[in-house]
Amino acid sequence: MVEFKDVSVTYSSGVDALNGINLKIKDGDFAFVVGSSGAGKSTLIKLILKEIDATEGTVLVNGFNLSKLRRGKVPALRRTIGVVFQDFRLIPTMTVYENVAFVLRVIDAPAKYIRSRVPYVISLVGLEDKAKSYPTELSGGEQQRVALARALVNDPKLIIADEPTGNIDPALSYEIVDLLRSINECGTTVLMVTHEHDLVRYFGGRIININKGEIAFDEVIGGTNRNESK
Repeated sequence: MVEFKDVSVTYSSGVDALNGINLKIKDGDFAFVVGSSGAGKSTLIKLILKEIDATEGTVLVNGFNLSKLRRGKVPALRRTIGVVFQDFRLIPTMTVYENVAFVLRVIDAPAKYIRSRVPYVISLVGLEDKAKSYPTELSGGEQQRVALARALVNDPKLIIADEPTGNIDPALSYEIVDLLRSINECGTTVLMVTHEHDLVRYFGGRIININKGEIAFDEVIGGTNRNESK
């Protein structure tokens, strides 16, 4: 669960990025976070990842109170979160398999677990035939699927997808969101930051609109997706 209680962030430049935010994302939720550039979306994500601290208020993420979290415990927090970035951030000298496995190797996961978990997650994103390929041999959509597999491999409670469709063909954007929705249906909480309002209208669901550091809108809307009723 993610909860913001009266959270404000003022940067050293004097910019008020968030103003008294109150927000709760329950386990198993799927929510779109929308808003114009500079509205506060990135600040929200940085708070969840404890890249920055709130100036005021309390941030709770997956059982951690970030206001009281010691620096040495930050890696434990981040292991409960998978992040998918707009620019993929794949390691070009590693194959698909190696890029995904790298996450588990960093935390010293057992080799046997890596050998079973990595192919499973790669198959979840439909890239089992690309496991030995390098990022340069993949399309943008395929690279984003690898990034999603990497975010998933440690079985996180929460996935943050930060503009995950920004660098891929618009037609493939729907496939990526479909994939995120499927992952969510298996129980993983998903928070997707996007500026692509066509996607939001198509899929519908919970929409959190941030405007000038405040939550302007937080409601569930119906989507135009013909499969929405499934």
